[in-house]
Amino acid sequence: QVQLVESGGGLVQAGGSLRLSCAASRNILNFNVMGWYRQAPGKQRELVASITSGGSRNYADSVKGRFAISRDNAKNTVYLQMNSLKPEDTAVYYCNAWEASGGSWGQGTQVTVSS
Repeated sequence: QVQLVESGGGLVQAGGSLRLSCAASRNILNFNVMGWYRQAPGKQRELVASITSGGSRNYADSVKGRFAISRDNAKNTVYLQMNSLKPEDTAVYYCNAWEASGGSWGQGTQVTVSS
């Protein structure tokens, strides 16, 4: 089991930027994939971005060109840089880590984009 702690959410105007952080309690290179998901009220949780242990990145079509996932292995932290934010990006954002034994979730951080 790993503990994942998200931070960096908040209220921002449309067009603004935020950077989310996900700090893991142990070496993130042990995980096959780490990712960011989001869940808006009344909607299903969806994948926003992911990064594999080899460094391959994947993005939802809705955020391509605006969001960027990265990681700092020395700090065991994964980041999500969010630019050109839109009201439809409003959601609770969750960090996720997958390894052979299963997945773990953080507690989530709220992102609200005002128009």
